[in-house]
Amino acid sequence: MKKFSLNLARGAALASVFMVGGCALEVENTKAAEELAQRAQPPGSVYTGWRVFQDRCAGCHGAPATGSVAAPDLLPIVRNMGPRRFVGLVLMRYDWSLPAGQSGADSAARDALIEGVMQRKQGTLTMPAWQGEPRVNAHIMDLYAYLSARADGSQGPGRPAP
Repeated sequence: MKKFSLNLARGAALASVFMVGGCALEVENTKAAEELAQRAQPPGSVYTGWRVFQDRCAGCHGAPATGSVAAPDLLPIVRNMGPRRFVGLVLMRYDWSLPAGQSGADSAARDALIEGVMQRKQGTLTMPAWQGEPRVNAHIMDLYAYLSARADGSQGPGRPAP
């Protein structure tokens, strides 16, 4: 009887080791999934980007970034834009109105647009180039994180959680 009890105790201990091991594996898998989800997010703080947007951009693009009479709705534009293009457009500004394939820094279309504006043959460029503005420069990836979250629907028009 003593041997049976000892074998039963060993069996229960072995079963609990497998159960605990399975639980630990599940937690590790959850952490890996969370890490992958985090890596898929644009770098930067949505909250800080919202603050910069409200301070520097909302006056023209509207508080929810959906446009106004003075400036376009940014959500459909940013939805199909990567971070590199976003940074270049916001900091340099002058090629927003060009098609995606013609927006390179050395493109002839960009040069023609700038020349047309300088000669007053084309409309004015009302959005400033933000490359000299320290707050926008320092938080450009935060601004992208906020606008990307708005564009993909993961952030509503209100204030994000800090």
